[in-house]
Amino acid sequence: MTPALLPLAPPAPIRLLDLPAQHAAIQAELDAALHRVLQEGAFIQGPDVQLFADELGQYLGGARVVPCANGTDALQLALMSLGLAPGDEVIVPAFTYVATAEAAAILGLRPVPADVDPRTFNLDPAAAAAAITPRTRAMLCVHLYGQCADLTALRQLADAHGLALIEDNAQAIGATWQLPDGTAAYAGTVGEVGTTSFFPSKNLGCLGDGGALLTRDEARATVLYELANHGQARGRKYVHQRLGLNSRLDTLQAALLRVKLTRLAEWTAARQRVAAQYDALLADVPGLLVPLRQPGSTHVFHQYTLTLNSEARRDALQQHLQRHGIPSVVYYPVPVHRQPAYEYLGYQAGQFSVAEQLCRTVLSLPIHPGLTAAQVEYVAAVVRMENW
Repeated sequence: MTPALLPLAPPAPIRLLDLPAQHAAIQAELDAALHRVLQEGAFIQGPDVQLFADELGQYLGGARVVPCANGTDALQLALMSLGLAPGDEVIVPAFTYVATAEAAAILGLRPVPADVDPRTFNLDPAAAAAAITPRTRAMLCVHLYGQCADLTALRQLADAHGLALIEDNAQAIGATWQLPDGTAAYAGTVGEVGTTSFFPSKNLGCLGDGGALLTRDEARATVLYELANHGQARGRKYVHQRLGLNSRLDTLQAALLRVKLTRLAEWTAARQRVAAQYDALLADVPGLLVPLRQPGSTHVFHQYTLTLNSEARRDALQQHLQRHGIPSVVYYPVPVHRQPAYEYLGYQAGQFSVAEQLCRTVLSLPIHPGLTAAQVEYVAAVVRMENW
């Protein structure tokens, strides 16, 4: 590695995610959508909600989309649709955001962590297989940072053991997985149910909270819709078929998301260009690994996450970046089984060694569609300096 010549300052302030710039480019369309909803006055279940569901479903290859209030609700609703009983086990990655386990625990189910692949960060099919017991009813995989978990292996494992497969697609909307027959399926559409989040920082984010469920099963889509609407039968007001939640995407957020959806492919391509530039500039840095591309998956780069060779080096790099005006984040510093809220599960330090090591060594760099080539070069030059 040769150290890069470093400018005195970044070419422009660098943000992890530049939402103001993203919105400024489409401000007129966002304003028009807002004005339309205000004029119509249908703030809950207005026409934009179903229009958005239809348009997103078309974008995702014909999936049925059921909007809901947020991504965590989507996970809970997905599990509710399976008819599981308290105490049933759901396998989850040990390395993930806590909502993955939370959705199972809040329903009285038992989240069972399984370790992840150290290079893709996603649920390891072999570890998931080893975690199956007679009480296991489902697996919940997370397409972390923007690329698919091994959906072929996980689908085969689920089918072999009679398990449901749920895909948490909050970070990988638009990513695809190559199926054994050579066709490509969108992330979130291979399992019984897929879930996603429209939290503002997501690749497709609203201006508040929002989420959705994905399925190719028409009957399950009906159940999911009812569950998200107080269990009310579709088209039969005040007739409640099942216990449900009040979890609806409001009309304003749907209208704004419709505008953003038209730019998603463009924004995804921009993220991929940024990631490719990082790859080229950082590939030979000693003690640092750039993200591995999962064979069979595309990558939409919700995050660009490095792996360092030690916690001390990771922390040193983060401090070094901060001194040069570059933000970075650790997603995630504590594995699921070491969270205080999940001590009751009885797991100990060291049981999921890959997840624990990743929590000590990962670091996510700035990545968003508006990041310029000059800004990426500056970030890479700072990383390549030898004095951190």
